[in-house]
Amino acid sequence: MVLGGSGNEIAPAGRAPVRCLVHSGGSASCLREECGMSMLVGALLPIVVALGLGFLAGARHDFDASQATILNRMVMLYALPLSLFAGVMAVPRERLFSNLPMLAWIAGAMTVCLVVVYLVSRYVARRPPPVAALQALAIGAPAVPFVGSSVLPDLFHADSALAIAIGSLVVNIVQVPLVMLVLTRGSGKRPVGAQLASSLRQTFAEPLVWSPLAAFALVTAGIGLPAMLHGSLMLLGQATGGVALFASGATLFSQKVSWSRPVWINVISRNLVMPAAVWGLMAATSTKAQVSSLVVVTLAIPTASMATILAIRFGTATREMASTLSISTVSSVATMGLFLFLTHG
Repeated sequence: MVLGGSGNEIAPAGRAPVRCLVHSGGSASCLREECGMSMLVGALLPIVVALGLGFLAGARHDFDASQATILNRMVMLYALPLSLFAGVMAVPRERLFSNLPMLAWIAGAMTVCLVVVYLVSRYVARRPPPVAALQALAIGAPAVPFVGSSVLPDLFHADSALAIAIGSLVVNIVQVPLVMLVLTRGSGKRPVGAQLASSLRQTFAEPLVWSPLAAFALVTAGIGLPAMLHGSLMLLGQATGGVALFASGATLFSQKVSWSRPVWINVISRNLVMPAAVWGLMAATSTKAQVSSLVVVTLAIPTASMATILAIRFGTATREMASTLSISTVSSVATMGLFLFLTHG
């Protein structure tokens, strides 16, 4: 936040500042309320616009689900890795080390949630192992790279790059390989250890994984990125959030939504229960408000598309996962707004 003149300016990286004027006789509490509301609207409005335009493009048959997949491929292979690399490289080493508690909270919450949901779904709800694994992924894996790229920079600036990077790494290095082990178990092709090793090799070959890892290593070593090169990488990297949300909107139009009980359990658990539970734990441990706000808002992001992709690939719980993705994404405008207001308002 930049203070100057007769008012306050909230200046997200790469966007025009939002000015909150202090009128004569205005109180500090009114100013904070106005600025908080400006940030809230400024953070959520891009989601609504991008998703809405994508949905409209699907309705007009300008883009279908297959073409949206191509857009997502561009994001996953080029735009997002460039954004993660440049974003992490822009964080000073001291700031990286000071944010280790925040990184630990996000990584720990996502990992523990995956395991707990799987155990409950498998042994309490008595769901088949593949379905339980997909449900755990749908609830435990927020779409941090896509939705986070549109929301978090407005509110948390440089620290948002670290949150997006660690969220992406946990999904791809921890959650997806574990779910893949369950989905492929019993195939009889290879031992579990060989399957895990193969999955990890494929994972580390993905730009989405090695680019933030390389950036973390370089920052830790004290190696910076020239400003000119940073701007060059971010030219395409800045397209990540908008293109991904547009593609999601086009995909949502083509999906048939199921309103079954498991779908509602998935959506409520992903959008409300998980971030609320972590928020409660952080409050109980007297975690700093800045750290708590970033962690909770990150975990309030709707479910990632990976559960739907794996469900289609293995022919398991396809409609449940697709419906969870649709309803979680659409309802996240309200649920994220709630957590943004409660933690950052």
